[in-house]
Amino acid sequence: MAEKQTHNIKTILTFIIPSLIGLLLFMTPISYQDAITIPIAIVSKGLQALLGDALTAIVTGVVVFTALASAITKLLKPAFIINNAFLNSLLNISPMWLFTRILGAVFILLTFSGVGPEAIRSGDTGALVLNDLLPVLFCVFIFAGMLLPLLLNFGLLELFGTMLTKIMRPIFNLPGRSAIDCMASWLGDGSVGILMTSKQYESRFYTQREAAVIGTTFSAVSITFSLVVISQVRLEHMFVPFYLTVCLAGIMAAIIVPKLPPLCWKKDKYIDDTPRHPDDEVIPAGHGVFSWGLDQALNKASKAGGIKHTLTDGLKNVIDMVFGVIPVVMAIGTVALIIAEYTPIFDYLGMPFIPLLELLQVPEATEASKTIVVGFADMFIPSILASSIESDMTRFVIAAMSVTQLIYMSEVGALLLGSKIPVNIFELFVVFILRTLVTLPIIAGVAHLIF
Repeated sequence: MAEKQTHNIKTILTFIIPSLIGLLLFMTPISYQDAITIPIAIVSKGLQALLGDALTAIVTGVVVFTALASAITKLLKPAFIINNAFLNSLLNISPMWLFTRILGAVFILLTFSGVGPEAIRSGDTGALVLNDLLPVLFCVFIFAGMLLPLLLNFGLLELFGTMLTKIMRPIFNLPGRSAIDCMASWLGDGSVGILMTSKQYESRFYTQREAAVIGTTFSAVSITFSLVVISQVRLEHMFVPFYLTVCLAGIMAAIIVPKLPPLCWKKDKYIDDTPRHPDDEVIPAGHGVFSWGLDQALNKASKAGGIKHTLTDGLKNVIDMVFGVIPVVMAIGTVALIIAEYTPIFDYLGMPFIPLLELLQVPEATEASKTIVVGFADMFIPSILASSIESDMTRFVIAAMSVTQLIYMSEVGALLLGSKIPVNIFELFVVFILRTLVTLPIIAGVAHLIF
């Protein structure tokens, strides 16, 4: 029987105050400029407005500097980088990632200076990533990275994790704390969820399978972005049924897809290849769910370290994301958009879906099929293509499907590949197709009830 520990008032306040601030910043939905969002997203938007046009120059500098620093580290192996665990993991990377960073630097320089092939720097490819996506990610990363220790280091996840295990483990075979990653994505931004998942995987809270499942299944699209998508297809008056449909299809995909390959093939081992401890989630005799969760939380808070440690942790998160992830998003996002814009590959990949769309009695099936696989390049392209389709029902189906597919290379896919979460681009594509096959019949069924 586990002894009930007594904690002093300092430990209790160390748990309560940072955790409450973290909850407020990452989880509290507030209405801002007619949209539901979270405080961290508002602060990020404020920074974006403040820096304005300078942001693209800053982001360009970051991507070019990262590529140069990585190349110099690879060639010259400077001792101060190699001997520093953090800098070594950031800059001493595999040849494939070095190539990706250099490619990102080349793309961003051509796009920023407006020279070179139109295909790379056009408003639908490189310029879309540089002007629309990277400034947003940069600002989100700075605040989310800096403030994430408030959620991770002071016991909040221990408390919620223990309490939610009874729901998350039987339904999704995941730890209870994964519910928090999902909430942060859903209310704020998918990139925040992936960042949280990646950090917890590196800290041995998630196994390889759990991290891969959470990253590809629970980085839900924010309510705000869903509004943008439904507006693009001119159906904003239907936002409530649209969002409920997205939630239903998303939950079904979260239950079914992880039970299929490639996700079910992932090992239930931690990042260092040690096996998962099932007894981590057992509640000892003499404790209720809440009292054991609180006990775990206070233990974590007592080991949290001071303000300096928290700030250092936050700063490392920011550097890791800004320098590690933004170049990858530029490289992979631009390549995906070039393929989508300038080749018929996604049209051909969509053709096998025509019989399925016809079977589901979705009007304008051939036109709709062209939008299905293109969502792998960028989530917004399907709704842009769909806006020219006449049928309201088809536009509704395409909009809902583009949001539930979840994995798109211009952001979420590139973030997953840039993180330590064990997934490769082929597996991401398979998961994308599986999510499409699971969610499409559900969305079409609901659409038939509505229209």
